Amino acid sequence: MGSPDFAVPSLEVIAESEHKIITVVSGSDKRRSRRGDAIPTPVKKRAQQLDLPTLDVDNVKDPGFAEKLSELKADLFVVVAFKVLSENILEIPRKGSINLHASLLPKYRGAAPIHWAVINGEKETGCTVFFLEKEVDTGSIIDTVTTPIGPEETTGDVYDRLKEEGAKLLLSCINKIAENNVSLIKQDHSKATPAPKLYKENTRIDFNKSAEEVHNLVRGLNPFPVAWCMYDEKKMNVYHTSVSENYGLKSGELAAIDDRLIAGCGAGSVELLTVQLPGTKKLSGLEFINGFNIEKNLD
Repeated sequence: MGSPDFAVPSLEVIAESEHKIITVVSGSDKRRSRRGDAIPTPVKKRAQQLDLPTLDVDNVKDPGFAEKLSELKADLFVVVAFKVLSENILEIPRKGSINLHASLLPKYRGAAPIHWAVINGEKETGCTVFFLEKEVDTGSIIDTVTTPIGPEETTGDVYDRLKEEGAKLLLSCINKIAENNVSLIKQDHSKATPAPKLYKENTRIDFNKSAEEVHNLVRGLNPFPVAWCMYDEKKMNVYHTSVSENYGLKSGELAAIDDRLIAGCGAGSVELLTVQLPGTKKLSGLEFINGFNIEKNLD
């Protein structure tokens, strides 16, 4: 069960293994534009290419969905980046239901674990495979894999690495379950941290924070949903930054220093490497300096 491209490598490694995929469950086809045709999710598209049966679902609480799953007589449900499933569904397969989650649980439970690990300046993260239980991301752990997070890496960089490393981990755990060779680790719930969804409100840059915190937010929101701030009453997206020398600028104050676009923070400064205003292409710091008034502050 899965929908986005993060789950595609997991589908592929299981399809290539000795295990039989009875059905691939994914979200229903959606139009990406008003005039465009409805297109399948990345997982469903890959399943079709692999000649695997598929089952579309939008409402996982529909009793008919549970009935269809029961009829499959599956040994195991494997969930990667999918919807929250009710307890009665999780208990259908005789060997249970497992999930691949993109964090080292119990840290970063929730919808955006990679984003928040980068935003919070973590030096490492990873993937966890665990048995699903009623409460989200709380079940017993089968195994984990870790990866470092470089100081300049974005969420996109870590995402691309974890979807591959996570797929390998997932297959290893499925093999252990098939061999009845699983040693479970209970999660320490006292160490749990949240990874909530990202909205306009929690993706805005606060230049009163330190330069390192601002830089981490920007790279943590790249490539999506993108950090932003206000410039001259316009929403400005910020795609790339680097921590700069401390030039004594006030929070949000802009300056052109050696052809570099510098913004003051609560502690230190950041160089704005790539920005975009409404109606413009992405601009380098120098292009912004040449085209806009840097005497205006960011907020």
